[in-house]
Amino acid sequence: MARVLVLYATPPDPAAFDQHYTDVHIPLAQKLPGLQKFDISTGPINSPAGPSAFHAIATLTFADMPTLATALSSPEGHAAAADAQTLMAPGSQLLFFDTREV
Repeated sequence: MARVLVLYATPPDPAAFDQHYTDVHIPLAQKLPGLQKFDISTGPINSPAGPSAFHAIATLTFADMPTLATALSSPEGHAAAADAQTLMAPGSQLLFFDTREV
């Protein structure tokens, strides 16, 4: 499996972020070719030290890295990436990685 992990730093207007994410970004991301699973955190994000600096965490799952790369380079991928940039406050992170079950 290959995954995209998006760590969204707390935005200036969390309510506006949530509204845009639900109404605009989720429908865009759900159109990514080869997307197998897409989930988003709910509620506060905590760490062992207490509340984190992140407002939301999204995980997108694909069969493998070539499928992920194809999805991101597709027109749907470009649209989702452009929209994600409008949501990413300073401190946000976008990560791509392979996984294996253990």
